[in-house]
Amino acid sequence: MKITLLQHALRTLLGAFMLYAGIAHLTFRRLDFQAQVPRWLPNDPAFMDFVVLASGVVEISLGLAMIFLIKRQRQVGIALAIFFVLIFSGNISQYTNSISAFGLDTDQKRFIRLLFQPLLVLWALWSTGWLKGWRSNQANG
Repeated sequence: MKITLLQHALRTLLGAFMLYAGIAHLTFRRLDFQAQVPRWLPNDPAFMDFVVLASGVVEISLGLAMIFLIKRQRQVGIALAIFFVLIFSGNISQYTNSISAFGLDTDQKRFIRLLFQPLLVLWALWSTGWLKGWRSNQANG
């Protein structure tokens, strides 16, 4: 399924965003990202650091795939959307436990951040043509 120039540009931008976030996980924002590790997981600092590092590697991989795996863009889009759904529990944990990080130092700011996660899911699906392909498959039965 062909995508528009706008979808291509926004897919590439999302891939670059994921690369940046992944690098941030591994380096200069590592401690901030630990604030988003859900508190229902083990509270061991080494385990929390592992979760941050592992998610950073996944983000770098998905970012590179969004940019370069053009022939697999629909599959990459659904993989990234699933990733966004899976990490949402960390954002919920940050909100429900009133954990400050990334300038999210009030419950209102942390709640507003929650509203952006569904937009990221839609961005991943739309920019890769997955939504259009899914709708087309539904219409064709």
